[in-house]
Amino acid sequence: LDGEDMTALRPNRRPVNLMFQSYALFPHMTVARNIAYGLEMEGCSRSEVAARVAEMLEMTELTALADRKPESLSGGQRQRVALARALVKRPRVLLLDEPLGALDKKLREQMQLELKRMQHDVGITFVVVTHDQEEALVMADRIAVLDAGRIAQIGSPRELYEYPANRFVAGFIGKMNFFEGELTAAGLNFGAHGVIAGQPVSDRAVNGRGVAAVRPERLRLAEARPEAGTNALPAEIIDIAYHGQDLNVHLRVEGTRERVLVRLPADEAEQANRRRGAR
Repeated sequence: LDGEDMTALRPNRRPVNLMFQSYALFPHMTVARNIAYGLEMEGCSRSEVAARVAEMLEMTELTALADRKPESLSGGQRQRVALARALVKRPRVLLLDEPLGALDKKLREQMQLELKRMQHDVGITFVVVTHDQEEALVMADRIAVLDAGRIAQIGSPRELYEYPANRFVAGFIGKMNFFEGELTAAGLNFGAHGVIAGQPVSDRAVNGRGVAAVRPERLRLAEARPEAGTNALPAEIIDIAYHGQDLNVHLRVEGTRERVLVRLPADEAEQANRRRGAR
């Protein structure tokens, strides 16, 4: 941490705190006592404990709930109590283990932005473990993608989404379509359908098998082959999933082992009147 090896330092002496996935609040203590517990164990004076607890209650918008017990709080409120308890000791690093996993989708999205705001307000490094790719993209300044315990890529959300370092990262972050073929100087030879042109991820020599990776929102559907036929593949619609703001159209493309996914904005989908079985 800041160049200092923490291994030999006893855990209670490390300037690091952990927010548990289950929150692990003390059920017999009020919100204020839960937040104060770590400071009391450190032997801080009553006046300092009171001041720092009041500061945390205000930051997490829990002042009105200070005398409540955890059982009477909502999931989002309990999450904020756990966060306040972890932050009140002013650690230099806060570890968060799936902090939003227990919340429903709407509250989780709200708390993602709330956590990001608090992190910037307090200026402490947050290390967040999550299996929710969208959550990582929303919350993080930097993301490390782990593959079998090894770091596959570190970068900003945009770097990982737009420029994945390898196939694992490409398939792990968001949705991705893969087209396999033979690499040539012109692009990926996709058999009878011609060449898929694109931007190579490296300038290594072109030979052997290769993969073209295309995001679902980068694909377009057309009823006839466009005049500029580059990267145009014949396909059949095999399934359509309505998601409200957009439509996921699943295609069968000859030469691919898996179905190809196209994401269309709802208004575009309505105008085109897409249907199963269409070519």
